[in-house]
Amino acid sequence: MSEDAGGPAATGEDAGGLAATMTGFARTLRAAGVGADHERTHALLGALRHLDVTRPADVYWAGRLTLCAGPDDLPRYDRCFQAYFGGRAASRRPAGAVTVTRHTLALGDEAGDDAGEGEQESAPGSASRTELLRHRDVAALTEAERAEVHRMLAMLSAGRAARRSRRFEPAARGRLDQRRTIREALRKGDVARLLRRTHTVRPRGVVLFVDVSGSMAPYAETLLRFAHALVRSEPRATRVYAVGTRLTPITAELRHRDPGTALDAASRAIPDWSGGTRLGEELQEFLGRRHARGDIVVIASDGWERGDPSLLGTQVARLARQAYRVIWVNPHKGYDDYEPLTGGMRAALPYLDDLVAGHSLAAYEDLSERLAHA
Repeated sequence: MSEDAGGPAATGEDAGGLAATMTGFARTLRAAGVGADHERTHALLGALRHLDVTRPADVYWAGRLTLCAGPDDLPRYDRCFQAYFGGRAASRRPAGAVTVTRHTLALGDEAGDDAGEGEQESAPGSASRTELLRHRDVAALTEAERAEVHRMLAMLSAGRAARRSRRFEPAARGRLDQRRTIREALRKGDVARLLRRTHTVRPRGVVLFVDVSGSMAPYAETLLRFAHALVRSEPRATRVYAVGTRLTPITAELRHRDPGTALDAASRAIPDWSGGTRLGEELQEFLGRRHARGDIVVIASDGWERGDPSLLGTQVARLARQAYRVIWVNPHKGYDDYEPLTGGMRAALPYLDDLVAGHSLAAYEDLSERLAHA
């Protein structure tokens, strides 16, 4: 890249790191409600090839001009830029150096045009700090640390395993499609070829029950943010219910693109925050009105059942006969000395396919992988 084009361009490994960083930034913007789709992200990467990526102002304005779809996106963009790159939003005046890492661009202090030009500030410990946060119990985090974990949850790639649908689509191979073959023969007056069809595939459904009782209060918000990531990823294949003293569907509230807005709406819809848990009765209500045939059922609870544990066991057994898999997420499972001693856990355990941890970002990432490869 010539000096006339604006400065040095990233090449080789640096270019790959820049692309990964800016793609992650675009995911953060989408989670915050900014329309930073694939086409806009591609435009940003193209613009950065002609700019000096060591200048925060260049990165800031390139992103603002390519990723924002309208005036409403600008405040969200500024907040996300500040949070994602670990510093304040860049101004029109060139600032100090930018260091591209996996999650961070370290912004230097404001300086003159020649001050700090081309110098890079390293961010020692930023990667290790992120790794530590991934494995820490969210109940023990500070507000700032919890906000960072929630930001990373918003970027979680919540893929979904595929399942065969009952519907069919035309295909080069597969079973004979008699109707289409006969229609074409009648139209042409001759059987020119045999037409075939095959089953379509669709994402496997997930039914998530989130315990919002008092004993789960330290984990409820993080679980709901994980639920938001699932709904955003596959809105038609995900159903979310809050469980406490009553069963409350909250899927519609979690469909909003902005995590904060979605959680506010879900909070208003849940009437029994920090109460008791009657999970057996609520699963019985769910199975009386709905079903989970072929779906993955995820129950996020610590198993402290106020109702009859035997009823909970009976309902989990009914779910197991319907569902593709039943996964129980217990925050206490993340500790080595954990044993499923509560009445609810003992009753449900024989019918579970998996009992997994739910206390940290790493645990939610592992759960997401299970859902993607079930």
